[in-house]
Amino acid sequence: MLPGSIQMSGETLSGAEVRGVCEGLAGGTVTLLSLRGCHLSDRDFSRLCHGVSQSPSLVQLNLNLGVVSGTDRVQQLSQSLQTNRSLQGLLLHGNPLTDTGLSLLNPALSTHPSLVSLDLGDCLLGDEGIALICGLLPPDGAKPGLRELTLSANPAITCLGWARLAIAVAHSSQVRTLNLDYNPLGDHIASMLAVCVASSRTLEVLDLEGTGLTNQSAQILLDMVQNYPTPLKSLVLSENNISTELQQQIADLLSEGEEEEDYDGPIQERPVREKGLKQTQGT
Repeated sequence: MLPGSIQMSGETLSGAEVRGVCEGLAGGTVTLLSLRGCHLSDRDFSRLCHGVSQSPSLVQLNLNLGVVSGTDRVQQLSQSLQTNRSLQGLLLHGNPLTDTGLSLLNPALSTHPSLVSLDLGDCLLGDEGIALICGLLPPDGAKPGLRELTLSANPAITCLGWARLAIAVAHSSQVRTLNLDYNPLGDHIASMLAVCVASSRTLEVLDLEGTGLTNQSAQILLDMVQNYPTPLKSLVLSENNISTELQQQIADLLSEGEEEEDYDGPIQERPVREKGLKQTQGT
């Protein structure tokens, strides 16, 4: 655990514990706050959001697995993010946001001056939510645009929604990591994504684990990797009906093209990303 991080998982937080967290936030000593799957009262959640709004130092906030459990909490979180200026990564995986909840968050997300990483996996999103997310991707001078986007396990998104996302990523985004695992994409949507990858100047990681792909789309992805130079370094295709040989060919080509790059940015502790559907929704 890095200095300045508070990490708890699945705990029931007392009022005293929440006050301690809020003091750290307001005092500028907390950079990473993870309350993954934790339980706290509505009053304490309100206090927590106030602490987030005041924090000059918070870089990453993990509220995965049901912490943002209703509309009131979504609204409070949105209000806190409209005041906060430091947050770079927001993880809301496994919260029952729906498109309605995302629309409540959108005013804060779309104007935040520092946010570059967003996890909305397993959030019951549909095509209306995708339309909002597409608007978060490009930088506009006042905000940097998203560089990492997770939309795992949102099966209500249709082909139209995924097509819209693929166009947005290819055209004007800064996205480097795109996690779409455990969505029923199928070969047709995967083919759209191949065009997206070939067009993108920034995309380095694409996770398509468990998305219903076959050798048909894998062959298209292989052709793309073979014939079109892209920044892509990692393409996850496990848990699909794709031959081991095709997966290995793609992996070998990507590893051949990968060049080591020096990274001069700050070292941050990265969370373990949630994979697959979680049982917390609707509870």
